[in-house]
This record gives sequence, structure tokens and C-alpha cells, in this order.
Amino acid sequence: MTRSREAWLLAAVLLLLTAGAIARPFGSMPADVLWAAADLVALVPAVWWVVADLRAGRWGADILAVLALASTVAIGEFLAGAIIAAMVATGKLLEAAAGRRARRDLAALLDRAPQRAHVRRAGEPVTVAIGQVGAGDRVVVRPGEVVPADGTCLADGLFDESALTGEAEPVARATGDAVRSGVVNAGAALDLLVSARADASTYAGVVRLAEQAAAASAPVARLADRVAVWFLPLSLSIAAAAWLVTGEPGRAVAVLVTATPCPLLLAVPVAVTGGLSRASRAGVVVKDGGALELLGRASRLAIDKTGTVTEGQPEVGAVVAAPGVTAKEALGLAAAVEQYSPHVLAAAVVRAARQRGIPLAAADSVTEEPGFGACGTVAGERIQVGRFAPGTALPSWARAAARRSHLDLASLVWVRRHGEPVAALLVRDRVRPDASRTLRRLRAAGIDRVVLLTGDRVDNATEVAGLVGVDEIQAGATPADKIGRVRAERRDGVTVMVGDGVNDAPALAAADVGVALGSRGSTAAAQAADAVILDDRIAHLADAMEIARRTRRLAVQSAGAGTGLSLLAMAVAAFGLLVPVAGAVVQEAIDVAVILNSLRILRGRKPARAADPLLTRFAREHTELLPVRAAVRDAADSLAEGTGPHADAAVGAAYRLLVGRLLPHEMAEEHQLYPVLDEVLGGPETTVTMSRGHAEIVRLIRRLGRHLAESPAGLEPDQVDDVRATLYGLDAVLNLHFAQEEEAYFSLAPPAR
Repeated sequence: MTRSREAWLLAAVLLLLTAGAIARPFGSMPADVLWAAADLVALVPAVWWVVADLRAGRWGADILAVLALASTVAIGEFLAGAIIAAMVATGKLLEAAAGRRARRDLAALLDRAPQRAHVRRAGEPVTVAIGQVGAGDRVVVRPGEVVPADGTCLADGLFDESALTGEAEPVARATGDAVRSGVVNAGAALDLLVSARADASTYAGVVRLAEQAAAASAPVARLADRVAVWFLPLSLSIAAAAWLVTGEPGRAVAVLVTATPCPLLLAVPVAVTGGLSRASRAGVVVKDGGALELLGRASRLAIDKTGTVTEGQPEVGAVVAAPGVTAKEALGLAAAVEQYSPHVLAAAVVRAARQRGIPLAAADSVTEEPGFGACGTVAGERIQVGRFAPGTALPSWARAAARRSHLDLASLVWVRRHGEPVAALLVRDRVRPDASRTLRRLRAAGIDRVVLLTGDRVDNATEVAGLVGVDEIQAGATPADKIGRVRAERRDGVTVMVGDGVNDAPALAAADVGVALGSRGSTAAAQAADAVILDDRIAHLADAMEIARRTRRLAVQSAGAGTGLSLLAMAVAAFGLLVPVAGAVVQEAIDVAVILNSLRILRGRKPARAADPLLTRFAREHTELLPVRAAVRDAADSLAEGTGPHADAAVGAAYRLLVGRLLPHEMAEEHQLYPVLDEVLGGPETTVTMSRGHAEIVRLIRRLGRHLAESPAGLEPDQVDDVRATLYGLDAVLNLHFAQEEEAYFSLAPPAR
């Protein structure tokens, strides 16, 4: 039945019950007819529900409802039957409002699949239906188009493979390299030699995996039915015993009326509906009550890396400049060219320049070379931004930068001026500040195993796993690998899968509960999931799980208490102390009690928000201080060749930035933010370690200042080692301190508007 039909059922029963009450003063016959009609209106669909359950091999709470409705009609207790009918109809409506596990909608996956392809016929591209493309055909894939079928590159190209791997960074493919369907051409148009029909290619397999996973996911059993497994035979035994011992069928009916499982039919849906409402207010839309119940029992978590544990977009973490070139100058040149490029790394370069307050200069004659980056003219200078050809000889500073990128597991973007390298940009996908805290909260809520799934390399995955704390890593995972791993985890416990990309959709569908990020995540992931986090904060996953646990606890508590009270009423009815109508009224009172208890889920302590404006302010200042932190590292690097004007200028500039911008920020945190956090989080011990970090930062800055004061004309050679140690130490402390604050405190702030 649809929700509208259930609403009509309840309306009809209530109308007949009310009409009977109005007609009663004018005679018992019209009232009984109306109440009997109410009973029968509920009895017919109830019988249908029971038959459907029995055909599916299930039996549960609805059988008692049918017996109670039928027996009241049989012995003429029409008012009692009408009251039971109202309770049963209300329970069905509430259960529908809570929702059953929804059938996965794969429309987004299907919509994204290309319907046409450009096949070369006699050298000219001809647009044909995708079904007409076969192995051996030569297709043209234009910029921004989805690759229609698996094939081999006939020219160098650049592809966005995030739909299959989840990795945001475009991948360069050389002539002869294999390319999978479903990826997007992020470079110039190129020809592809098809190796498999579209329906036998990679992307079609992703769609099939999602369909199979959806078909394999069985709906969750209702809590009421699980209780009814023992409650039903017990109730029938008591009713039969009362009838056999006394010979009065009315006592058996009274027992069945008080045994009507309305506490089960009402308490659980009310708690679940309230839990869904609470979760929605917490920023997570859970599609149905079955998913919420499962989330409350989850013990395993499989989580995607890119875009879920990490930010999902590359970020320039460091700028290593050639001798005689400042990091600001190099980043400005790169951003001037990259502002005209559509690829992901270009956006990261432009973002970094804007964060550092570098104005974007105009660039002329900008072109894109697939696989190698952008090239343009800035202020009369030819600037290239991107990759070097393999085997290119590098100067010593550039080799050091390449080694650093390898050690930091960062991607390299080279900046060249007239063909000569002038800087290297180290780009990484940053771990979300709230990721580690969220996993700790999930473990506290009952998750005892966390598996990180990613299409990325093992070393990158290991680095991220070490920062957030997971139990196992599966790197290089394809959609098939992810779905296989989720199914394996499900054998050992209720499993939650969290992801955000098209490549995660099959695994989300296969999990007991699939959770998608809805802010930047794909539509396919959101539609395949059971729950969607509305903004970009995975911390809401922990909120939803805590709400789900409390919802389940209240539902079980209400169902248990209601069942216990029903058993007591059944015993009283068996001894003839409750007639059927009185039994129905008692059952109604029990229903009200369990509903009120279930509604406690709507009450919750509102988190203290006194620190929100300060948290937002200082989180913003962390971003604004990126140039200061970069200047510290640049100053230390400038001393690699010893003292000199360039090194003196870099160290002096870093010191001025530290004193003028960083120290005021740290002191404001110490005296404005931390006292408020102490009140909100429960005492000064919550910020004591962070205060010690402030003290160390101040100590190192003062040490650097004393060095500069001792040598006003320029640093002496014998100062170099200690100044470099001071600067590198300060760089390390600042990186750690900022990361700790962002994870421990700033992750509590509301999302930026």
C-alpha cells in the first residue's frame, strides 16, 4: 500500500468510529453497524498483509491484529474492534511514514552513460548510436566528453578518471595506453581505438554491479515482527487457556484485544520517525526507517578515501622556488596561466594564489598541451605550467624539490620561464580536519572495524590511514573490488559504506547502509545510498549514528515496556477482570505511554554554540596565514647555500610576518578563543596542550629575533645552522599546531556559508 492509501484507511476508520460514537445515543444498532464497518475496513487489508507475509515466509505482529479484529466482530464487541482498527491503521501509517528500505534509483548512472559516439567513417567523424560502436572502431572523444567504450589511445591525452577511481587529479595517458569507458576527456580531442563494445565495457559493468547489489539487498525485518515470534504463540496460548478453563469465549477475545500488538506497531514507527527527524536536523537525510535501524546496529565501516576522508580537491601545500626567485613570484606566474585552464590542478594553483593575496596577472596566447599542462605569455615572458617530459635533466634545487615531493607523497607542478624551471608546486589532497574526530566518535558509538577503500596508490592510502586511524587498507580498488569487500564485511556484522563518487555507487548499494556525501558528491552516489549527508562534513555521520543508536534503544525500550504491560493486561483479562471494551481502553493507555516514551527521541541537548563565531574567525585566519607559514619554510631553504643578500631578505621577511601577523593570531587564540572553549568543552585541561604549543611558537620566534638582533648587517656563517634549525623547528611546530587546532576545535564550527 502507498502512503496515501494508508492515510485513507486511517481516515475511514476514524470517521466510522466517530460516527458510531455520535449515533450511539440514538440507538445501539446504528452505532454497532458503524463500528463493525470500521472493524471490517481495517480487517480486509490486515488479512492481505498477513497473507503477503506468509507467502514471503514471514509471520509476525499483524497476525495478532487480524485475530483481535476478527474475534471482536465474531462475538459482537464492535466498539472494541473499532478501537483496535484505529490503532492498527495508525500503526501502519506511522510505519509508512518511517519508510521501508527504498529501491535503489540508478537513474544517475544510466543518464551519465553516453548514448552516442563519434566514429570515423572514411576519415570523417560520424555520430552514431552507442550500440553501433564495436571493437576495432576508431572513435573521436571531444574535450569534456565521456569515453563511450574501453579502448586504446591513438594520441597522448589527459583524462578525469574520478568517476571510476575517485581520484580528482587528471591522469595522463600516452599513445597506446588503455582507457576505460566512463572517464572524461580532460584534454584536447583525441582518437580512440575501441577494444570492447559499450555494453561490455567498464562503465556498463559499474551500472550492472549497482543493479545486482540493489537486488541482493534484502529489506530489514521489523523489530515488531522479531518480538512477535514469541509474543504471538504466548498470546494465543493464554487466550486458549482462558477459553478452555472458563468456557467463556469473551475472555479469549478480551485476551486477544489486550494482546493486540499496538505497542509494537506504534512505538517502533514513532521512535523511528522521530529519529529520522532528528537525523535530518543534524544534516543527514536517512531515506527510510529500516536504514536508521540498521545504522543503529552497525559494527563495521567501509569508507572511501578521496572526497570522503580527504577534501577531494588538490591543494598547493608548498612552493619550492629556484635561487633568485621568490615563492610569491613563481606562484603568481603559474596562476596567471592556470586561470585559463579547466583541469583540477589548475584550479588548485589559482586557489593558492588567491589565498596568499597574489593578484592574477593577465596571460596571452594560452594553450593546453594534453598531458603536459598549460603555456602562455605573462608580461612578455613565456610561462609553462605542468609536467616535464620523462628523462628531462633538472638542476640541483629541482632534484631536491622532486625528492621532497616523493617523500611528501605530493604531485609536482613545474613552473618554467622560457623553458627553464623556476619553481615546483607540491600539490596534495588534504585530509579533512574532522575525519579523525569522526572516526573516534564512530568507534565510541559501536563501530569496531574501519576499512579504508581507495583507488589510489598504497603509499598515499597508508599515509591517510595513519593520520585518521583505520584497521585495514585496500588500495587500488576498482568498483568491483569495493563491492566485494563490502559484501565480505557484511558476513561479520552490519556494515556501513561511506562514499561520494560514481565509483562508490555499487558499494553503497551493496552495504547494509550506504551513506553518501551530498554536497560535492555525485548524484549517482546519493541515489544509491540509504542516507545522504547534506553538507560537506563527515562529522554528521557520527551524529546520525548516535541518533540511530538512541532511536533503536528507545524503540526497544518502548516495545519491551509495552509488551510487558500487555502481558499483564492479558493475565488480568484471562481472569475475567477486563471485558473486551475495557481491554481495548487499557491497550490504548499502554499505547499512549509507549508513544510518549518513543517521542523522547525528539528531545536532545542542544550543543553550546558560544564559541562558533570565534571558531569561524580563527579557522579563516588559519587560511590567511598560509603565506606566513610558507615564508618560514622558504627562509629555511634559502640558507641551504649559506648566507647572502637573498637569504638575509628571506629570513628578515619571515620574521616580520611572524611578529606582525602570526603572533597576534596566536595571542588572540590564547586569550579570546581558549577561555571560551574551556567553558564549552569542560575545563582548562581541554586546551592546556594547545597553550603549550603557543608557548613553543613564541619561544622559537624570539630565538629567531635574537639571531637577527645580533647581526643587523646580515647573518654570519656561524649562525646558519642554528637559524635553519630554528626555522625548520618552527615550521614543524606550526604544521602540527595548526593541524591539531583544526581537528580538535575548528571541526566543531558550523560550515562556512
